[in-house]
Amino acid sequence: MPETPPNPAALTPGQARALFRAGLRTPTAGWCAGWTQANLIAVPRAQAYDVLLFAQRNPGPCPVLDVTEPGETSARLFAGDLRTDLPGYVVYEDGEPVAWVADVRDHWRPDLVAFLIGCSFTFEDALREAGVPVRHVEQGRNVPMYRTDRMCRPAGGLAGPLVVSMRPVPAGLVADAVRVTSRYPAVHGAPVHIGDPAALGIADLDEPDFGDPVDVRAGEIPVFWACGVTPQAAVTHSRPKLAIGHAPGHMAITDARDSAFAVP
Repeated sequence: MPETPPNPAALTPGQARALFRAGLRTPTAGWCAGWTQANLIAVPRAQAYDVLLFAQRNPGPCPVLDVTEPGETSARLFAGDLRTDLPGYVVYEDGEPVAWVADVRDHWRPDLVAFLIGCSFTFEDALREAGVPVRHVEQGRNVPMYRTDRMCRPAGGLAGPLVVSMRPVPAGLVADAVRVTSRYPAVHGAPVHIGDPAALGIADLDEPDFGDPVDVRAGEIPVFWACGVTPQAAVTHSRPKLAIGHAPGHMAITDARDSAFAVP
């Protein structure tokens, strides 16, 4: 089993994917600086239109970066193997997670259509460059993610709640965080909420639904961005026969550059 290298930010996407293919399982925040990371959701062709329509109707949490043809195991933005080259996967049957695995070749079907959905890790380098801390990277943890009480607009047989990621931001830097991330609309863009978690139906920041809790220090405000785990929340809510997603925080590292998704 390979070990996490001392400086994962310096790796190329191909180098990172080779480590994941060899069995390394790790959250990918801070990996491959400058290279875009993406969420994965793969469904049978019969459900693919529902996913595409769900994404079109909910572009904040579900910004589509790429879509494969049925059965394809790579994509224009991802030259690796979507079945092996992520550091963790979740397999859902009838909406229930039945396997958390490092390789989904045994679960892949020739009719599966894979969607790569934008990820907020894409703008984290820009946040740090602006002086905004990224606490989960500082603490070596997975980003905290929460199901909210806000329902997405349904599409066909797919419905479910908005999922958000949270980063604590010093009060004096909140405006900078909004300004920086609003330049990345293709990877969730500006925050969906700033401040009281209860306004999103989140009872306890120390109990994320996915990922790990992080420290929220004195003078910091929790800031919430739409999250690409939202399609997986829709899977558990709507209970399709089969879906495959990335393990939350364990992303597909693509061959696209973060800068390609920034607007002036």
